[in-house]
Amino acid sequence: MRLIYIHQYFRTPDQGGAVRSYHLAKGLVDAGIGVELITAHDEAHYDQRWIDGIRVHYLPVSYNQKFGFLKRILAFWLFVIKAENLIKKLPRPDLLYITSTPLTTGWIGLWAKKRLALPYIFEVRDLWPEAPIQVGAIRNPMAKSLLYRFEKRVYDQALSLVALSPGIAAHLKATSPFREVALIPNFADLDTFFPKEKNLNLRKSLPFSDGLTIAYTGALGQVNAVEELLDLAEMAQNHRKNWNFLIMGEGSRSENLWEISQSKGLANVRFFPFGSKEKVNEILSLADFAWISFAHLPVLKTNSPNKFFDALAAGKAILVNHKGWVYDLMKAHHLGISCLPGKMNSAFAKLEKLAENPAEMNRMGRNARKLAETYFSKEIAIDRLLHVIKPQPQSTQADEVGIRTA
Repeated sequence: MRLIYIHQYFRTPDQGGAVRSYHLAKGLVDAGIGVELITAHDEAHYDQRWIDGIRVHYLPVSYNQKFGFLKRILAFWLFVIKAENLIKKLPRPDLLYITSTPLTTGWIGLWAKKRLALPYIFEVRDLWPEAPIQVGAIRNPMAKSLLYRFEKRVYDQALSLVALSPGIAAHLKATSPFREVALIPNFADLDTFFPKEKNLNLRKSLPFSDGLTIAYTGALGQVNAVEELLDLAEMAQNHRKNWNFLIMGEGSRSENLWEISQSKGLANVRFFPFGSKEKVNEILSLADFAWISFAHLPVLKTNSPNKFFDALAAGKAILVNHKGWVYDLMKAHHLGISCLPGKMNSAFAKLEKLAENPAEMNRMGRNARKLAETYFSKEIAIDRLLHVIKPQPQSTQADEVGIRTA
């Protein structure tokens, strides 16, 4: 079997960031499926590389989180056009596996089905156009209507759909009730991330106290609400707590967050540049809690953030700022505590108690690692994907129930 995997923002573990597609594609290759992957890079020319058995095609389409709305849209459509031109030149596959965001990748599936009679499976990472509409990036009523119709068409024409969270799965079933929806959440790389002794050399190189440490490792964009972590850091400093706040990432809000920290005089906050998964694990090794945050929009409650699963694998207690799937998992499995809007004082009081009770924080961390091993390993995700691509007579229904109730 041959498959073309389409992901505009493909990354490898060495590059860091969201590496779901790398692990899934490699798992397919290991299962004997030929995989060609189409992605984009910032270079001015086309490139092709073999990466762990995956033939990766890099199209010259620049993209940056700092792009304005129109420039982002242009990048999305340039990728669609270049991907379609490349697919016509490649040996015919049996199937396309297309992952969003952006939703515009769905146009490739619609085109391939109509022009080449190629079926496609569509994976939904985030809900588009709902997310940009709720953020306020799309306001025109006609544009909203067209995008909702386009979304439904992409789902309806797919061979089947893959959702990354129960909330996304519910949306897909409501939007396209006649399509089969598989739940394959983001997953924990249990080999790259693991409970690790603190990196003493790194710790000594920082102006670092011996107090409670909270780390954020992820995108620094408009929807990530890392400003709320700075509010918590300010409260800790005002109460003369010797706590540490570590922020590692990049995004459109990077400079603004640094400026906020400087304006507040936060001596307890450290910023680190975006790095590989190994560097992320080094930062997490210093932490007692991993901060998981999003802006308070209903659509963001459905997210399946990589940083959460990295923290689970690293065996870290969870500090979450919003209700939703991650919050439900945190509560059900005793992974940590919440820091919800208007309740920061309550969360701060709980953190004060936990700072004096390292055994309880360690218990939360062990629960996190156990959850990762039981329900969210990459091996489980790859097995689920193989069942979607090559359906088997016997399903993994028991595992499905396990994830739903987690």
